[in-house]
Amino acid sequence: MKIEKTGMEHFIAIPDFISLSNMSSGFLSIICAINNNLSLATLFIILAIIFDSCDGWTARKVGRDDIHGFGKNIDSLSDIVSFGVAPAILLYISGMNLNGPEIGLIIVSLFIVICGVLRLTRYNVIADKIDFKGFIGFPIPGIAFILVTYYLSGIYNVYIAMILMVIVGILMISNVKYEKFGNIKVIIFALFLIILMFIKFPVIYNINIAAIILLVMTLYYLISNILINK
Repeated sequence: MKIEKTGMEHFIAIPDFISLSNMSSGFLSIICAINNNLSLATLFIILAIIFDSCDGWTARKVGRDDIHGFGKNIDSLSDIVSFGVAPAILLYISGMNLNGPEIGLIIVSLFIVICGVLRLTRYNVIADKIDFKGFIGFPIPGIAFILVTYYLSGIYNVYIAMILMVIVGILMISNVKYEKFGNIKVIIFALFLIILMFIKFPVIYNINIAAIILLVMTLYYLISNILINK
């Protein structure tokens, strides 16, 4: 490759700006969590998930020919910020607010990031070399979504959250196959529930019903695919 062909204009495309929006949302989530605004931090993580679900779709629509793998790499690097570091910081700060075990929180938070890096690196290595169109290992946005919905559910317990994050982290780097979810009705229903979750309706005895439903749906996806693989 000639040096004059290494300018950014030869690599970056419209889908990459969506990936950068994903990463920016993850970064803003981290800033909000550090400033103890955890509700806003969860909102930015959800925004990151939405952006992440759009970059691949946009790339297909514009017919991008990513011969150098620039889009794949920028997507993965953005994902580790939004779905590795951001939920790790959210878990740590939420636990410290609830007087959780600091060393335990540090270890589990670091574990989330490590599993995220391992999962995304493996994905980049095997993406074009296997005949399975789904995910090998639990998709990394899922761990962020589980933590966000659990935190907003009204039944959040930092010790359970730590255990849950360890289990999901292990499943991210496992060899369990997860089918891609493309049911448009389920996606629309989930988006509707996300809106209800953040406006906190309905809330019964301080329990966010929409968050509970979303959490159960995601845990069902997590567990059902394990059973299918048996």
